[in-house]
Amino acid sequence: MKTSHSTSPTLGFIGTGVMGRHMAGHLLNAGHALHVTTRTKSKAQELLDAGAVWAESPAELARVCDVVFTIVGFPADVEAVYFGENGLLSALKPGAVLVDMTTSSPEMAVRIAEAAMAKGGHALDAPVSGGDKGAREGTLSMMVGGDAEIFTQIEPLFRHMGKQIVLQGPAGSGQHCKMCNQILIASGMVGVCEALAYAKRSGLSPRTVLESVSNGAAGSWALSNLAPRMLDGDFDPGFYVKHFIKDMVLATDSAETLGLEAPGLKLSLSLYRELEAAGYGDEGTQALFRRFDPGDE
Repeated sequence: MKTSHSTSPTLGFIGTGVMGRHMAGHLLNAGHALHVTTRTKSKAQELLDAGAVWAESPAELARVCDVVFTIVGFPADVEAVYFGENGLLSALKPGAVLVDMTTSSPEMAVRIAEAAMAKGGHALDAPVSGGDKGAREGTLSMMVGGDAEIFTQIEPLFRHMGKQIVLQGPAGSGQHCKMCNQILIASGMVGVCEALAYAKRSGLSPRTVLESVSNGAAGSWALSNLAPRMLDGDFDPGFYVKHFIKDMVLATDSAETLGLEAPGLKLSLSLYRELEAAGYGDEGTQALFRRFDPGDE
């Protein structure tokens, strides 16, 4: 896919959930022709009203698009979108670029890249971090794996959706970097919840505690952005518990393949599984605070 000719590339987007709808919106607002498809058409209605074109299947979208971005839920969804009977790879245009932004396995990313190359196309794995806020504001962090030349061609499109955009290495490298990201978040979220619960139990004002610790050595994105939501009882999803569990399972499996012990990751996974079993899988990751501070429940 070359972006140097006079007309801009036709873009496709699959997955218009909590994050995807904002990301696709940024591409549309930048003036790009955008085709979309998703399992539930109503979730794409806002984009369609703004000028996006509906496609009945990934294959129909692939036939007309030069670059296709995907951000879906689970590895099984990635498999269906790319390798299914009406998947992207069944109708890929020669020279087109597929960009999977789902957090999936490094092995899946390599499979997609190899299959795209066999069809005369290209693929990048580009999982993101920053949650609904980063997607809404166009400030996501993007961790990219794939060919450096293709990355350079696609980077201007990434810039509409993200701020920190780094090529990590060949196919699968973006997903490996995302595993690092999720391992960091996993243990960090436990620490945030424990600290806030301790502040409450000790008689301190948790919000006053945040004033002291958020900008010091203990500071983190979760502490600044999610801790206030925990204290407000706001557990609406910026990133679903059920999806974070999926990510932690992927990270655990990858760590085991690499022969790495990851006790902090495993502890966090066990706590989030308790949370999901209690019926909170569709809440945001900050709902882990319920485990430490049940409040009036």
